[in-house]
Amino acid sequence: MNIAVAVKVVPDDQDIVVGADRSIDASKAHQIVSEYDLNALEAAAQLADATGAKLVAISASNGAADDLKVKKSILSRGPEELFMVADDGLAMADARTTAAALAKLVGDVEDGVDLVVCGDGSADMYAGQVDVQLASILGVPMVNKATGLSVEDGVLVVERTLDDCVEVVEVPLPAVVSVQPSIALPRIAGMREILAAGKKPATVADAAASGVSVEGTVAVVDVKAPELADRKRQIFDASKDGDFDEFVRSIVAVAR
Repeated sequence: MNIAVAVKVVPDDQDIVVGADRSIDASKAHQIVSEYDLNALEAAAQLADATGAKLVAISASNGAADDLKVKKSILSRGPEELFMVADDGLAMADARTTAAALAKLVGDVEDGVDLVVCGDGSADMYAGQVDVQLASILGVPMVNKATGLSVEDGVLVVERTLDDCVEVVEVPLPAVVSVQPSIALPRIAGMREILAAGKKPATVADAAASGVSVEGTVAVVDVKAPELADRKRQIFDASKDGDFDEFVRSIVAVAR
């Protein structure tokens, strides 16, 4: 059994500069693995350990993703191999374009892929559509919002924790599944894992060399930071009679 986990490399939001016009400048930001994909990496690694499956990582990311530190960050968390398309044309690509690139990488995995594990969304755009689009391109079933994964008699068993119940779904393989962040706490790789990651195979190429199109079906006109809401500058003094009750009433009013 082969499992592929999809990960996206994104600019670290701590390094992003927001201009006075709400424009976003990530030109000097370090590249990191998308936060939600770290949970997917761990869930996929645990499932691979439990089933004896081979785990590989696939990534369709911006050109700066071809960074040794980033690749070690991915490979030190469980995958045996990395397949990546690193191209600036994918930095702001729509979900269909990204999914098509990932589908191409799935096809590059020797002996095929039985299961693709995705995060809940990417930390940059968080469209939450790549998993659905990927399943559509591959022509396989898809389940989202997974909070538990197991394989029984060649069938994927997915646990989904909903508002009023826990749902268990059985899905034939091959399939695509996206996981909730709560499914697994990302591991912290030790020095041994990081050193071993440097020796694991990583195939990285730009879109042209990979045979991937970056011409999207959706045109991104602009991306801006949200407008900052004016603060009310209300100050409450808990030592004064009635101020604490007024504070609670204010919080309740905003929450509603």
